[in-house]
Amino acid sequence: MAQESVAQQTSNLGHGDEHGHKQQMLGPILCWAVVFADIGTSVYYTPGVLYGTAGIGTLAGFFVFLTMSVFVLLTLKYAEVTHRFPQGGGVVTVGAEAINPWFGALGGMFILVDYFLTAAISCLSGMQYLSVVIVPLGALVTVPGLGTLQLFLLLLTIVILVLLGILNWVGISESAKVSFVGAVIAFASDIAILITVFSHLSFGEFLSLFPKMFAGHIITPTTILIGFAGSFLAFSGLESISQLSPVMKQPHKKVAGIALLLVVLTIGITSPLLTMFSTLLQPKEANDPVLNAQIVSLLAGHWGNIVLQTEVAISACALLVFASNTAIIGAYHVFLALSRMDFLPGFILQRNKLRGTPHFSIALATGIPILVLILVKGNINILGDMYAFGLLGAFSLTCLGLDIVRYRDWKRARQATQNFNNNGNNNSHNNGHVQSHQHNGQEATDVHDLMRSNVQVPTPAQANGVIGGEVTAAPEEAKSLWFKIEFFLGVLTTALVIIAWSTNLVSKPLATAFGGTVTIIGMIIAYVNYARHEKQGIVPVPVVVTRIQERLPGSTLAVLTAGSAHKNDNSAVIRAAINNAKENDTPAMFLYLGEPQERATVPRMMEIVDPYLDDQQAKETFGMAEALALREKVPVRRYVYLQAQPDIVAQVWQFMHPRDTVVAAGEKEEIKDINPDRIRYELTPTGKVTHLLKRW
Repeated sequence: MAQESVAQQTSNLGHGDEHGHKQQMLGPILCWAVVFADIGTSVYYTPGVLYGTAGIGTLAGFFVFLTMSVFVLLTLKYAEVTHRFPQGGGVVTVGAEAINPWFGALGGMFILVDYFLTAAISCLSGMQYLSVVIVPLGALVTVPGLGTLQLFLLLLTIVILVLLGILNWVGISESAKVSFVGAVIAFASDIAILITVFSHLSFGEFLSLFPKMFAGHIITPTTILIGFAGSFLAFSGLESISQLSPVMKQPHKKVAGIALLLVVLTIGITSPLLTMFSTLLQPKEANDPVLNAQIVSLLAGHWGNIVLQTEVAISACALLVFASNTAIIGAYHVFLALSRMDFLPGFILQRNKLRGTPHFSIALATGIPILVLILVKGNINILGDMYAFGLLGAFSLTCLGLDIVRYRDWKRARQATQNFNNNGNNNSHNNGHVQSHQHNGQEATDVHDLMRSNVQVPTPAQANGVIGGEVTAAPEEAKSLWFKIEFFLGVLTTALVIIAWSTNLVSKPLATAFGGTVTIIGMIIAYVNYARHEKQGIVPVPVVVTRIQERLPGSTLAVLTAGSAHKNDNSAVIRAAINNAKENDTPAMFLYLGEPQERATVPRMMEIVDPYLDDQQAKETFGMAEALALREKVPVRRYVYLQAQPDIVAQVWQFMHPRDTVVAAGEKEEIKDINPDRIRYELTPTGKVTHLLKRW
């Protein structure tokens, strides 16, 4: 039989049914459509918001051009996020796995702030574009003392948000094909506007717009920082690509890379030019607090005709409402993920008996944007100012987390090279770099492949091929020049994004106040909920991974198995392992073998798919281990969750080189290919365990 590596074996575990579901998974074109349908809506309100920002005015187009360069660097990092974290979750998953779960919770709060404001500002902007077509909407009712604020538009926006909440409660979810239609129409409309404007401008007139852009402005470092930071509003929506990982075709990195290349091209062509034309060619409209919210449609009418103006207004309205719905979906899935991670109360996970949808989560995702709209009295400029905190906070944490993951790969690659050089090629069999053994009748260079690919062993989910064992950045890759270039570009990107976020924290106090308040409240709830679990003797573990990330030579490996019948066995293994780790002052690793489960359906868009978070028994088992480890003061402990047969333990054993492997007494026969130097049995209050001892 042909040789098959561990990387191939584990990858196949997650993709066995992929061919049967290819039609339901997203290729690069549909991924582009979903992301563009989100980012592409920003251009409808960004010019007006930026124009009204103190010190920017006609420089709005220039700053969107400037920030575009950082946006390109961001897309490189987000393409890698989809590859490394195929379970989805974006900043929540990156923060939790790269740093610790509390940073995952913090990232969740950041992205929730972003989603709340996206839902509010997109839906309100959509109604304002609708008023271009149905003129009476803008003049029906005004509120005394509120100037030009149209109460009717505010009420209509609230009604639309309520309807979107009801649709999600019913279970009517978004379709990538609908996103594709909307994205194509929007992009075609944007191109039509640009062609129309260019048809009325000579090349000389176009060039004369650039000095006009800077006329009357004294550009200072402060102005550059404020304009640069504020212009990130034009690129809100990039984070949605990381939420598509569970429904993305393989290989993730290639699909996401092509999709984001298309996003960069389409956004790069449309957003900076439309911002520049809208603010420079229509200064009166840009300065009007009502008309600047309809400025792209008015640009189409001024340089084209009423037909183009109407078409742009209608398509903008539809796409903005669609983007608002995407934000609601993303928000309630983040609520669900944070609750499954034990940071938010369990009632958020409750589903109604009629439709099977998470009604409390949907109510929060819909109700909070409505509350925000009421508090700001439907002022879109205030909403734009409030936007900065969550968006750039999520970008910053995602970038920082990916830098940490890349650095770990680089460090492991250097260590692997050093170990290989120290031991020499002749001793490679003994040091574990090319150890081989027979596995189901075929030879597999397990340890070498595990180190080379840092592969997920096995996949994070048996999701009918929707998500699975794609390899992450490999130590072999980490030795390459391109990896080093990517790493330092990534660090530069992180620095620029953090500078932008820090600038907005100072220059946009309203955004800091709103985002900071929501984040603090959320983190307080998370801490209280965590403390409640701790009192119950089940402590949420620091980090649970679904891939083998590092060697732990001389450690204690505790093998835990699924099934209610193994509850006492697991308790015995945990106690024996912790006592052994404490006595010998060694690291402890708890390996839980979950039962492979196939999903009945392909995950929905924006859904976060992590089988560990759905495995209540595994969470309780790890929680019990963490509580005991804290009590016994075991300093170094790792938790790994795998969905596989027991024979995968031998591959983990080969890679880790533990001194003591602790299993339930009856499990030894099921764990093949482990050759201990000696075997010791121990009788604990909850059962008998076996110690497989090895001197490497």
